[in-house]
Amino acid sequence: MNINYSLTDLPEIAKNILEKAPHKVLLFQGDMGVGKTTLIKEICKTLGVIDIAHSPTFSLVNQYEAQNNTPVYHFDFYRIESEEEAYDMGIEEYLYSNNWCLIEWPENVKNLLPLEAVTIKIVLLENGQRNIQFNTEN
Repeated sequence: MNINYSLTDLPEIAKNILEKAPHKVLLFQGDMGVGKTTLIKEICKTLGVIDIAHSPTFSLVNQYEAQNNTPVYHFDFYRIESEEEAYDMGIEEYLYSNNWCLIEWPENVKNLLPLEAVTIKIVLLENGQRNIQFNTEN
């Protein structure tokens, strides 16, 4: 999937990601301010999350309740100091829980991530739109 989109297209983008992702671990890559958290908020909304999703920059992970009391995990590893810190917080239990794991700044814990994950790259374009790329074959 390689699509240019504007913020008004986010509900459709989120729906497409959830329908086409072959795995529930989604790795969001992109520069600061490109819209990773905004897209994750829309994905959470599409999953039926009741809570207001916000970036867990300081707590590293937020847990939201989705439909049928299913947890959705939102990670932000921008400020993580070492992979050992993620390991100590029990990242493996989250990643292999078969629940949605939405991860910002995954490159900071790359050695701990499962091979079966979907990388989503977001780039801000000159016209204010974003470009999103992810491979649905894994």
